[in-house]
Amino acid sequence: MAPKKTPKGKSGFFGVRQKPSGNWGVEFSDAGRRWWIGTYPSAHEAAHAYDVAVWRAKRPRSHLNFPEIESRAEAEMLVPQGINMKEITTKKKKTKKPSVVVIAGETDEEAMARFAREHPEYVQAEMEYYWMREAEQKKKGPKEDEAGPSTVIPIESSSEEDWEDFSEEEEEEGCDDPMKEEFWEQFRSSDEE
Repeated sequence: MAPKKTPKGKSGFFGVRQKPSGNWGVEFSDAGRRWWIGTYPSAHEAAHAYDVAVWRAKRPRSHLNFPEIESRAEAEMLVPQGINMKEITTKKKKTKKPSVVVIAGETDEEAMARFAREHPEYVQAEMEYYWMREAEQKKKGPKEDEAGPSTVIPIESSSEEDWEDFSEEEEEEGCDDPMKEEFWEQFRSSDEE
């Protein structure tokens, strides 16, 4: 099967288009790959550069802008600055991750459970991420400025009067819940024993 022929654009030549700068750019496609040939001062010179790429790719003469040129060497002589083919790579499109869709009448928990059944790879990836993050945090240890749960910070008071004021306020407030009142009564009596 012969490769598709690039349609002629506004320039009147295959693979040639005018750039905003006024110069002419050349692009060439071959076997599913795109190549940037270069920028040239005239459409004619750009068309000759395209022809050099066609000769190098051993494409049919019908793909040439100037089919009267008899050889690759002759085509290359007509492009004094030569050609510099650089492959144009396109970024791979990221596949969209599925989202959790909550159906009417379905709870969040049911929707998450359904998502986990339908997409176990995402659940596994998320779990691995958190495992790795936890392992990294364990390696680092606690932050220097972070007080851990076992850290006791002593509170020094200038006088016992400060503490008396605090305990009096609490007793004045009282408690509306009889069960809590009963608990505290037992707690206080155990302290006295």
